[in-house]
Amino acid sequence: MSQEVIRGIALPPAAQPGDPLARVDTPSLALDLTAFEANLRAMQAWADRHDVALRPHAKAHKCPQIALRQLALGARGICCQKVSEALPFVAAGIRDIHISNEVVGPAKLALLGQLARSAKMSVCVDNAENLAQLSAAMVQAGAEIDVLVEVDVGQGRCGVSDDATVLALAQLARALPGMNFAGLQAYHGSVQHFRTREERASVCRQAARIAASYAQLLRESGIACDTITGGGTGSAEFDAASGVYTELQAGSYAFMDGDYGANEWDGPLAFQNSLFLLSTVMSTPAPGRVVLDAGLKSASAECGPPAVHGESGLICTAINDEHSVVRVEPGATPPALGSVLRLVPAHVDPTFNLHDGLVVFKDGVVQDIWEISARGFSR
Repeated sequence: MSQEVIRGIALPPAAQPGDPLARVDTPSLALDLTAFEANLRAMQAWADRHDVALRPHAKAHKCPQIALRQLALGARGICCQKVSEALPFVAAGIRDIHISNEVVGPAKLALLGQLARSAKMSVCVDNAENLAQLSAAMVQAGAEIDVLVEVDVGQGRCGVSDDATVLALAQLARALPGMNFAGLQAYHGSVQHFRTREERASVCRQAARIAASYAQLLRESGIACDTITGGGTGSAEFDAASGVYTELQAGSYAFMDGDYGANEWDGPLAFQNSLFLLSTVMSTPAPGRVVLDAGLKSASAECGPPAVHGESGLICTAINDEHSVVRVEPGATPPALGSVLRLVPAHVDPTFNLHDGLVVFKDGVVQDIWEISARGFSR
């Protein structure tokens, strides 16, 4: 990790292996290794049980060390959401990456062509013009890429939603040079955060029916559809068991967050919070109120403020640029000035993107610092 030196003064690392968590400089993003590894094993076992591949989404964490551990447990490859995001993962030796997004623009297509010469890459398409541009970029790079037609199964974002276009794009992908038609992407993002299992199960059944109908259309037209990829942390329970999906793209399951924590998890998959934002009590200005040194520059808040973990009666009521305000409920013990609290971020993905490194700990002791090397790689 780079350090800026000014007149002989260097910023020291937030922690060293062997440090207790209480000595970690804050704000720092921290990973409980025990809970993290349990989450990885649980999702991989679920995928294996249903004979589907697990392709965890690296946009959640942007950290090659995390992806390498998922692969070691049996994951097929990883997903990235942007082309540039894939660079640190390829550099770390990961050779099977799906760009679960459309890629438009000459600079991005040229970079994708370069990556396709070093790794097995796949990408989504939902437009014939874009597919032709993608083909030209692969020919220019002397590379080949797997193409998945993205279908809209209910999210209302990217993806096509009629038989004729799905079939035409698949046929074009088979005809153009530098292309290998691989199947369909059928991801429903909104369902991940439907709160009850019954709601999620119902929407997932409908999404699977839509995806299956497109796959059947292709097969009846003589086009193999070997891959149907999608699924997320909130829908993996149902997508894996559907008999339709061949691959899961879940990412947040490894960490969990406040938003996913608000879901109902009474089923076979129950993940633990493994990701925390360590923050120091920097002010105790009044009875019933303390202020922490972590704010919006350390945790995103589009899903609400972070929650204080493991301390009853402490409620985060506001988050500002560099502060979080915590209310101390009547009867609760106020934390002392200088004490370090564990916060659960409301949304892991953008929170990871605010940090350069991840403090990895076990039993309250720092084990390592992992670089979040794809941070800011959003092109």
